[in-house]
Amino acid sequence: MRKSVTRLVSAGSLMILAGSLSQGLIPVNAQEVGPAPTEDEVIEQGRQIAFDRKTGNCLACHVIEGGTLPGNIGPPLVAMKARFPDKALLRAQIADPTRRNPATIMPPFEKYGILSSEEVNKVTEFIYTL
Repeated sequence: MRKSVTRLVSAGSLMILAGSLSQGLIPVNAQEVGPAPTEDEVIEQGRQIAFDRKTGNCLACHVIEGGTLPGNIGPPLVAMKARFPDKALLRAQIADPTRRNPATIMPPFEKYGILSSEEVNKVTEFIYTL
């Protein structure tokens, strides 16, 4: 009995997958998704997220070159490669600054779902260029 149920479930799963592929719901290869963004495009997307008052909103607290109406609660975001030689530490700071400083007022963007993991990666790439 168990083997027949397993075969039935496997066959059903295979039929659903095949149907999804034929209807274009699941891309067959990477070319259908499109080319990966260039490094410059990722940095620009990160800048847009960081400057957007409804998403990253980094300008609410930080002075950032090219930004308007910056806040002064956080430090100016300059010389980031010198301040964070390990880019992974910068990413961790953006994703969840409470891990290094539980008393920080900086929101844990990834931990609270303010930004997705992909958005945190893009913001990190942008901030690292400053």
